[in-house]
Formats: sequence, structure tokens, C-alpha cells
Amino acid sequence: MNKKIVFTGLIALSCLISCTTKKEEKEETAKYTVTNAAVIDTSFTKEYVAQIRSLRDIEIRAQEKGYLQNIYVDEGQFVKAGQVLFRIMPKMYEAELQKAEAEAKAASIELQNAKTLADKNVVSKSEQAMAAAKLEQAKAEVALAKLHLSFTEIRAPFSGTIDRIPKKLGSLIDEGELLTTLSDNSQMFAYFNVSEPEYLEYQNNVKGRGDSQVSLLLANNDLLKYKGNVEVIESEFDSETGNIAFRAKFPNNDKLLKNGETGKVKMTVPVNKALIIPQKATYEIQDKMYVFVVDANNTVKSKEISITGQLPDLYVVQSGLAASDKILLEGVQNVKDNDKISYDYLKPETVLSHLRLKAE
Repeated sequence: MNKKIVFTGLIALSCLISCTTKKEEKEETAKYTVTNAAVIDTSFTKEYVAQIRSLRDIEIRAQEKGYLQNIYVDEGQFVKAGQVLFRIMPKMYEAELQKAEAEAKAASIELQNAKTLADKNVVSKSEQAMAAAKLEQAKAEVALAKLHLSFTEIRAPFSGTIDRIPKKLGSLIDEGELLTTLSDNSQMFAYFNVSEPEYLEYQNNVKGRGDSQVSLLLANNDLLKYKGNVEVIESEFDSETGNIAFRAKFPNNDKLLKNGETGKVKMTVPVNKALIIPQKATYEIQDKMYVFVVDANNTVKSKEISITGQLPDLYVVQSGLAASDKILLEGVQNVKDNDKISYDYLKPETVLSHLRLKAE
């Protein structure tokens, strides 16, 4: 009985040794491919969150107080420059104009009388001059009354689209009260923020960026069919974010874009001495990107990296990795931290030659 137990134990021990040996052989024979990040001058398309604004967008406000007598337009209507939009009840201002005109007429008669008397030396020339000044003052009052009367008729300063009209017919309008908003959407501005390093690369590498044309990705992920042009870069950086605002202008022939929309501007960004790694060398956990770095003892360690841009099959690394770091190229799903591996090294140039990126 004891011999049988000993024999069974020997078989189990033999199997354990055999399995361990096979596992060790498997570990020794499993080789991985390792490379470095490539350092090249390149450019990539980056997306920037953008605020879309009308070419012109203004508030239309009342310049006189009174009752809203007429509304000649509707919300969302396209209007032409000079078109009448609203009318404030003009009766009081018409009366003021008539009064001013009557006073001007009286001043004109007084001047004629003063001139006649001055010519006969009945009154002095100074009295004639006073009458002339009184007439000029009366004319100024007429001009002012006409101006106030004209303010009762609110016209469009340019062609555009009417926004919401908060007041209704008969409302008592105060001077300066908002009547509506007018937007010129013939062309649109897209404002987006660029970091200081990207700004410097953009400004210093005209050849690398090709031209100033950009694309606009809409909120539904459709690409606007018209290209835009970067026209303005603001004069200073935001001290809190370290960014500077760019402004691109887009045609809006289809009237698809409206003031206040959001989107993403896609701009070609040149990068000198960029760190480029294959996308397959990375893995993601909770929106954070990692690679496995192989140390001098052939042990893999996970390392978080920051990505600034994307190319076909490649990422442009912003931080977290050095050009001298050896990274695991394939098999990132098969290893874990502190695993010891054997590997074959491939130069980054060789790796890139098998990918879609075409270095220029």
C-alpha cells in the first residue's frame, strides 16, 4: 500500500516538473518586438473646439420712448439693409417737429424785420446779428426734431436674419430697450484656442503647414463642405490657459451655420522633432493612454503618456516618453507590469516603413 502511494507521488512530481519545464521553455521561446519612438519633422491634423459667430451680430434697440405701433418683420425673416423693422408711435415727435418748424419760421421773419430796420439805421447791426443767431438756433431745433422723429422708425443697418422679437404690438418701449437681434450669416467666424508651442510651430513653419485653410467638423460629425481660412490671430495669450485665439472665416452659402453654434476646427499643425509611436504600441485605461517601457533588465513597466496628435497608424507624443525609451511594439495585451521578457529590437525607421505614414 505504501509503495503504491510513493509511486503515485513520484508520477505527480514528475508531471509537475515536466509542466514547469514546458512553461519555462514557453516563456523563454516567447519573444516580443521592441522599438523606440521615431523623432521626425512632420505635420498632423488636429481638432480644436470652436465657437461659431456671425460675421456681424448686433442688438436692435429703441432710440426713443413710446408705444410699439408697428412690427413689419417676423422672427427668422431675412431682411435687407435699410428695410423698416419697427415703428414707435410718432405723434408726439411729429408735433415737436411742427413746433420747431413754426419757431424757425418766426425767427426767419424776425431776421427779415431786423435787417430792414438795420438798413434804415432804426436798430443796430448787433440786433440784426442776434436775430440771425436766433434763426440758426431755431433751424438746429428743427434738425433735432427731425432726428427724433426718424428714430421712431427702426431700420436694418445691414442685410441679415431677424432673431426673436420679445415685445408685442402696443408694448410701451423705453429708450434703449431691446427689440430684436440682427445677424449677418453670409459668412461665419470660428474662434478656437491654440497652445503656445503649436502657435510658434504654426508661425515659424509656413512651408510645413502648406496654407491657412482649415475644415469645420459640425456637432453631428458632418464635415462642412466649404473650407475656411485662418485670417486673424489675437494679439495676446490668455494668462490662465496659456492659449491664444485663432479666427477662421467660413463661407455660409447654404445658410447652415448660425450664430452660437459649436464645432471643431481641423487644422494642419506642423511639428519639429516630434516623437512618433505606432498606435498598436499603446493601450488605454479610463481615457488615459499607456505604453510598456522595457528597462535594462528586460522588465516591462507601464508608463502613462500624453498624445497631442494623430496620424495614420501613429500617435504624436506630447509628454511621458523619451526618444531613448524602448517600448513594446506588439503583444501589449499579453504582458503585465514587471514581466521579464526576451525581445527582438526593430529600428523605428523600419517600423515606420511598414506603416501608412509617408515621411517627407
